[in-house]
Parts: sequence; structure tokens; C-alpha cells
Amino acid sequence: MKTTASKDGTTIAYDRAGDGPVVILVDGALCSRAQGPMPELAGVLAAAGFTVYNYDRRGRGDSGDAAEYEVAREIEDLAAVIEAAGGSAYVYGSSSGAALALRAAAAGVPISKLVVFEAPYVVDDSRKAIPRSWVADLEALSDRPGEAIRYFMTKGIGLPGFVVTLMKLMPAWKGLKAVAHTLPYDAAVVGENAFGKPLDAAQWAGVEVPVLVVGGGKSPGWMRASVKAVAEAVPGAVHREIPGQNHMIKASAIGPVLTEFFGG
Repeated sequence: MKTTASKDGTTIAYDRAGDGPVVILVDGALCSRAQGPMPELAGVLAAAGFTVYNYDRRGRGDSGDAAEYEVAREIEDLAAVIEAAGGSAYVYGSSSGAALALRAAAAGVPISKLVVFEAPYVVDDSRKAIPRSWVADLEALSDRPGEAIRYFMTKGIGLPGFVVTLMKLMPAWKGLKAVAHTLPYDAAVVGENAFGKPLDAAQWAGVEVPVLVVGGGKSPGWMRASVKAVAEAVPGAVHREIPGQNHMIKASAIGPVLTEFFGG
């Protein structure tokens, strides 16, 4: 493990693997550099000839936090990791990590190329609406991690309640609870794009780097519509759909896509 300091002094922990062009991985909700899809993906990319930085977003794992959360601080965290990696990098963001990476690119963080996978935006009324109070609701549940996860999974993602009940029996449940207090952060990063209205392209007007917007062919219709809307809204973005994949995309499926785009 290595660490760097964000602009506000918060410690950000990361792992580094491989040798070659730098790729920074930005994960989504309930993940960290020790759990979720990024550890396996880091190995795939390192084997493909990249130097991979997999970091703990603030409040997770070995990274620090601040008394109050601001999305701007998370953008600075990513910028700090890129600075530690040499000052410029390719970036891959998944789910809310994709939303964060898009914000960073629009803010001028030195990203050379960006791949975003299924930022969890809702652009129409084809799924049950997310409550507008979900950031405050999740903050109110920050000391009850199990309830926060249930709220996020049912109200935010739209999973049936019985699925969340079954998740409590899985070995990973303990790890999910350990980072559940950061769920309001993910909701804040997604922001106004969660509430079932067309995307405002102005929020990404500052993006000046190549962007690949990726979705899974087996993801639900509302998510596929969101991915296409992002590709249309981000300047110069290219859209790609990976057959047979959903929001839990496999490292073996996304790895070659990243290798091709970043290596091209």
C-alpha cells in the first residue's frame, strides 16, 4: 500500500501494479481497493502492460475522510492520485466512479483518455423513481449500515427487498457494511442525474479528452438508455455495448476493451 495527500490533507491510499502507461481505476458504491471488481481488473491490466493504480475513495479502506463531504474533494482526491502517478493518466470509472470520473474530466483534471462504464443515471421514467431525498435519507442511516445498504439497493438500484435479505447471508456482507457510510457520497456524485430527466450536456462541456462510454448488453433498459444518453451528451464520446454483460461486468470482458482504447 502507498499513500498520497489530497488537496485538503486527506490521506488517500492506493495499490500500484504493473509497468507501462498509467491507468487509474475509480470504483463505485460499496467497493474499495480490497473488494469489488477492481482488484481483479487491476491484475488483468497489469498483465496487459499497464501500470495500474487502484485507490480507496475517501472514507473507504485505508483512506481518510473529512468531517463534511463535498464532491469537489473527491475530484481533488482523483487528481492527487494522478499527480502521484506522474501527472497524467488514463482513467476507468465504473458506476458512481464513472460519474465521478466524468466530473473530474469536465473540471480539467489531467486525464489523457477516459472510459466510463454505466454511470447510474436515470434519464426517463422507465424505472421506479429514486427519492429526491435519497442523499439526506442515506446520511440519516449512516450509523445503521445494514439499513443504509437496504435503502440504497431497493430505492437507488431498484432491487427487490428479498434480494437484499439474501445478501445478508453472503460472506461479503461484512465488507459492504464497512463502507456503507459512504453511500451518501455516491448519491451526491450522481447528483441531479438520478431523477429521471434528460441529461444536461452543459455539465460536461469542459471535457476535452477522448471518452468511451460502455454499457452491458444484458443491463436493464433504463440503464442502456442512460449509457446512450451519456455518449450523446459528452463531447466527442464514443458508445460501445458489450454483449452478455450487465452492471456486474467481468474483468475478462472489460479488460480487452480498456486495453484497446488506452493502447490505441
